[in-house]
Amino acid sequence: MLPSSIQISGEPLSGAEVRDICRGLRDNAVRLLSLRGCRLCDRDFGRICRALAGATSLAQLNLNLGVVSSPCRIKQLAEALRTNRSIQSLFLHGSPLTDAGLALLNPALALHPALVALDLGDCMLGDEAINLICGLLPPDGAKSGDHVAGMLAVAVASSRTLEVLDLEGTGLTNQSAQTLLDMVENYPTALRSLVLAENSISPELQQQICDLLSEGEEEEEVAGGTGNTQEWERGREPAAHERGSSSWMCPSDPSSQMVLVTSGLGDSLLAETEM
Repeated sequence: MLPSSIQISGEPLSGAEVRDICRGLRDNAVRLLSLRGCRLCDRDFGRICRALAGATSLAQLNLNLGVVSSPCRIKQLAEALRTNRSIQSLFLHGSPLTDAGLALLNPALALHPALVALDLGDCMLGDEAINLICGLLPPDGAKSGDHVAGMLAVAVASSRTLEVLDLEGTGLTNQSAQTLLDMVENYPTALRSLVLAENSISPELQQQICDLLSEGEEEEEVAGGTGNTQEWERGREPAAHERGSSSWMCPSDPSSQMVLVTSGLGDSLLAETEM
């Protein structure tokens, strides 16, 4: 069956209608979904977002006129867009996003591989949001260092073996750091060491990322028990050499580690070393 369209405007959505929409998205039977001005509860909005996250046929999503009406819904939509790979056109006209809401959406928008049309009219956006939008539109079509860092963050978030990530001097900014912070904060990863020296990243963001990585290690140590802590500490080596006052190292497992080293933005080396 060829993908079809679902277009509903200005109506309250019943539970049965929401189930049908979710079923169509999961079955990849919907190419255009328009819920312009529709009213539905937060629970049903979350169900639709979870369904569209895995949809591969959906090309156009219209949530104009206040459907995305709260920070909770913005977060749910952002999570869906992080996973979805098919949406080409996204319409949010008339949604009260504000600058804070667009900041939540921005990492997912920047990473989306297919999105080419975005309507953010009448979304209560200010100067901060406009700067984020400009970042989505490089004038020559080239992908910035922040864009590459965003794609890398997706790969790191899905890895269960990568422990050391060296991004020294790769032209990153606070936008990259925020994306990496979101990754460390919201996704369980094996990452223990992150190097961001020689980039235009504020010390505050660097420290936040470092603190989160340290918290993850402390939780692992508590979960593993304290009987052999002293022996483990004696046998541990630094994850990598120190790279200046603005970098940090978080310790890594002594037995093995997966290391990803980037030189500039074009070259990368992935290797597994035995300690």
